[in-house]
Amino acid sequence: MVNARFPEPFKHTHPPVRNTNEIIEAQLTFGQKASDWVATNLGSWWFIIVQTAILMAWAAVNVLAWFHHWDPYPFIFMNLVLSLQAAYAAPIIMMSQNRQAVRDRLEAHNDYQINLKTEEEVRSILDHLTAQNDALIEIHRLLDEIRKQKENDKDSS
Repeated sequence: MVNARFPEPFKHTHPPVRNTNEIIEAQLTFGQKASDWVATNLGSWWFIIVQTAILMAWAAVNVLAWFHHWDPYPFIFMNLVLSLQAAYAAPIIMMSQNRQAVRDRLEAHNDYQINLKTEEEVRSILDHLTAQNDALIEIHRLLDEIRKQKENDKDSS
């Protein structure tokens, strides 16, 4: 009879998986939080609607002369304000996108580490299954020998 050899039980030597969102949130500076807030709000329908209402009111007040004309047509001051807004909004949004790219790289690296751990554990499981298959084949072979021996004993008596 062949003794079945099973692999050593798998030992988890890796550190526990950490939530990348918690890691990143803990490291955010005030500037990074601010740039995310600006990017989130500038990219919303709420902002578009409010900005459209302000620009329409600006134009209406200056065209209809309900109040003092501080920016007569063709609204050069409004153009300057919008240019300044765009000049500051673009770099702030880029900062947020760059930070998001760093976050994506960290998450991709974390996914890679998890995949490596998973592959190691799957390999261990497959080794154990192979050992069990070999043991079952040996058990079936021994049972067949015992059955044949019993049949021979019955036939000879």
